Formats: sequence, C-alpha cells, structure tokens
Amino acid sequence: MDKARIAVIGGSGLYRMKGLEGLEERRVETPFGDPSDAVMLGTAAGVRCAFLPRHGRSHTLLPSEINARANLWALKSLGAEIVLSFSAVGSLREELAPGHFVFPDQLVDETKGRRSTFFGDGIVAHVSFAHPFCPEVSARLLQAAQALGIRSHAGGTLACMEGPAFSSRAESQTRRKLGYDLIGMTAIPEAKLAREAELCYAPVSMVTDYDCWKEGEEVSTEKVVAVLTANSENAQRLVAAVLPELQKMPRSCACPKALENAVMTRPEAMPEETRRKLSLLLERRR
Repeated sequence: MDKARIAVIGGSGLYRMKGLEGLEERRVETPFGDPSDAVMLGTAAGVRCAFLPRHGRSHTLLPSEINARANLWALKSLGAEIVLSFSAVGSLREELAPGHFVFPDQLVDETKGRRSTFFGDGIVAHVSFAHPFCPEVSARLLQAAQALGIRSHAGGTLACMEGPAFSSRAESQTRRKLGYDLIGMTAIPEAKLAREAELCYAPVSMVTDYDCWKEGEEVSTEKVVAVLTANSENAQRLVAAVLPELQKMPRSCACPKALENAVMTRPEAMPEETRRKLSLLLERRR
C-alpha cells in the first residue's frame, strides 16, 4: 500500500472528503486504543492522502472523548508527515466573522486533564511548543484559501476549552481581554501530540459564530449548524487546491526534528515494554 504523506482531520461538519478516489477503509490498531473511526485512504487531486473524522463519521464523540493519541498514531503509522486539522471555532474578534477561515499561530490550553503526551511509563520527553503549529504549512494553506476567494486571516491565538458546553459570557469577555482571538474545543491535545510525533500540524479554524461576547449574537447549535455547511464546502475546495502544493513541499521547518533533543531518559534506562510501545516515535532516535 502506498503511504499517505498528507492527512486531513475533519471536525464538526466535515465527516468525509469529496473527490477521494480509489477509496480504502483502514481500521488501525494502535497502542493507545481505537481511533475515532476508520481512516479513509484514497487519491484526491492526484495526491495520495488520508482522512479521519475527529468526532466519528456520525459525530458520536464529545471533544473530551476523542482518543487523540490513537488518531495521531494511526495517521503517522500510515505514512503521514503533514496533518491538516479542520475545526469549527467561535470568534472573539469583530473582524473574524462567521464563514471566515483563520490560520492561527498561537494556542492556549484551557482543557482539564486530557492526555496530551505519548510519553510516560518510564520514558520522559519534553518537546518545544513555543510555536505550536507548522508555519510553512499554514502559510501555504492561507495562500491557497486567498486564491480561492475564501475570506481568510493569518495568525491569532486559539484558546482550547474543555466543553462540551459553550462559554459563559464572563468567560468570553475574559478571553477577549486576554487578547485571544478564537475559541475551540479540539486543538488540544492534537497539536501537542502532533509535535511529539514530529508531524507538520496546521489548523484551519473555520469561524461559525461570535461565541457569546457580542450582544444579540449568542452562540447556539442551531446557528453553528447553519454556517457549517458553507464552511464545509470551502474546506473541501481548500483541500483539493492545496494537496498538490503540499505533496511536493520540502519539510525544512523544525517539526521533523521535534524529538531530537527532547527525550530525557537514557536508552539503557528505558523499560523495554514502553520502548516497544513507542517504537514508531523512537525508531529514528535509537
């Protein structure tokens, strides 16, 4: 089977990839349990790629129930080097309107107790996370989105909350005062795990609402769903346009070397069972 260098994680409203030819459904076993769903492998725009619906194809998983470790492990095991992460988000800024796409460059973790590392059980690693997303992939996504006429914005801070309830007004106003631009529920632990897996991970934040800070614009599931359809169509267009560019992109960023000096445990001190469990990550570091 040909490996899929590029993987797409679909968020709310994006449960399948249109135009994926030669479709092959793969149920991947991982050391961390089952992924959210089967991984769909195929060819789009002449490029081999993988697609995984984050919440399951019938949207059966809460944000806190998503097995992100299994998801990222499965994609890497199928050859992924670049991961495009699509998600619905709320806007904390007037200019980031519903229907717009944002390519954030910073991330704040407001989650509570989610497993955000592959490591532990005798092997310790501390990856750099100062710049949580791949700048090179994000730049190409932005360029492609603008060429398609999708209203897009570069940069910004995405805060990831626990959910599943939407924000209180006090929370929304506080985040605005802190200078955050977007609020979502799924970038953590995905981004941290992608860094440990040395993947080029870039989020596409699709704005559906103004959270609840804006008077008369309070977020609701009904409002979110109304915008999701249009966002999903633009997401499909963006993927088809950017895949050929990403397929030939050299990985000159720091992402492929994230573990180079991150593992603190000496090889002789690593428990053999944990070493085997993490072999997909450690095979180049032995």
